[in-house]
Amino acid sequence: MVEKAYKFRFYPTPEQENLLRRTLGCVRLIYNKALAARTQAWYEKQERVGYKQTSAMLTSWKKQEDLDFLTEVSSVPLQQSLRHLQTAFTNFFSGRAKYPNFKKKRNGGSAEFSRSAFKWKDGQVYLAKCSEPLPIRWSRQLPPGCSPTIITVKLEPSGRWSVSLRFNDPRDLKLKPIKKQIGVDVGISSLIATSDGTKVNNPKYFNQLYKKLRLAQKSLSRKTKGSNNYQKARLKVARIHAKIKDSRLDYTHQLTTQLIRENQTIVVEDLAVKNMVKNHKLARAISDANWGELVRQLEYKAEWYGRELIKIDRYFPSSKRCSNCGYVVDKLPLHIREGTVLNVQLTTIETSTQV
Repeated sequence: MVEKAYKFRFYPTPEQENLLRRTLGCVRLIYNKALAARTQAWYEKQERVGYKQTSAMLTSWKKQEDLDFLTEVSSVPLQQSLRHLQTAFTNFFSGRAKYPNFKKKRNGGSAEFSRSAFKWKDGQVYLAKCSEPLPIRWSRQLPPGCSPTIITVKLEPSGRWSVSLRFNDPRDLKLKPIKKQIGVDVGISSLIATSDGTKVNNPKYFNQLYKKLRLAQKSLSRKTKGSNNYQKARLKVARIHAKIKDSRLDYTHQLTTQLIRENQTIVVEDLAVKNMVKNHKLARAISDANWGELVRQLEYKAEWYGRELIKIDRYFPSSKRCSNCGYVVDKLPLHIREGTVLNVQLTTIETSTQV
């Protein structure tokens, strides 16, 4: 059994949008108040405040007159926000993430509903305190016999509403085994280069809309912050970013699905993308190539469809090593594509970062 999530667009009615926006505002408020309380307790008293203490704080906040609006929305998303904050602190103390940040209204927001806060009836979703089902655009249906366990409603900075349905899929999706194996090296001029000599071009969606985005950001900088014209310009910038993101994600899904279907074993390099984007000259190009998402998709799709994904150690000199004799060169600048070592032709998989 595999846990999956299907994401859909939906277009709420005015009443639903009003309730959902108030829910997102309450979720953001509770998260920020709990974060402030935990931070203050540590700096003033050197005390660590956990989920149980913040949950008790939520009960007391609901009793305050100036926060009585918290009772007008479902209590489940508020509790879930505290659990998410606890997870953020757990990741921080484990060294996997930075210190949690305060949530901002301009970034949209999300609210998570567990089974007690929604109803799944006749293939429709009824959220708590909503009498009508969410008007979801069903691009695909859930597998037969499956029902969502957790529903997440999200408002993107571009103003789009989406809902994610998480469920357990009991189907066996493993593909028929094949003998083909392949090595994949990611790049920028070519998005990937495979061991059989195939190169896939990088569409560079950011560059395609760069001029349009630059003009929109320029227009936004001229607006008075907080004005109606500022909000309109901000939405225009956000929609361009959303278009770039959607195109990039769709292309990555198509590419990874093709690799999984055509190969039994896929070998990739375990790149430290977070460290690589610290290079300000290459950060934009690396981010647009979507390397991290590509490897992540290969990883979970290989598990779904019965394929094998092997990650090579990031310190292994794969690009500097000759595929014929095994010789390793001392230096290999980015502009070098081919080289000759000891009269043996050394061909390196394309790693050029020319954009």
